[in-house]
Amino acid sequence: MGIPSNTRLCYDRAMSTAHTVLDELLEPIGACLTPEVADRLTKLRAPASAQKRMADLARKSEEGQLSKTEKEEYEALVSAGNFIAILQSKARRLLQDRSA
Repeated sequence: MGIPSNTRLCYDRAMSTAHTVLDELLEPIGACLTPEVADRLTKLRAPASAQKRMADLARKSEEGQLSKTEKEEYEALVSAGNFIAILQSKARRLLQDRSA
């Protein structure tokens, strides 16, 4: 049992908008990155235990089996992942611009 397609579409649009706003909010931080910090950010990976937990929650979410607490945890992890992904994107861009 998954999320109905019309609900998923609304969720995807909301997440896309939130991602864009977060990207704009993080722009000043991206501008402060040094090449060394940018390089370290691009190599940042979640520990195996966190990756496993995220995969377990994602599976349960797909199956519609998350408890309220798990849903809150999953949403927090997704938000944290988006935050890190945006910073990593800014770091990669800085490194690419410096090498060009």
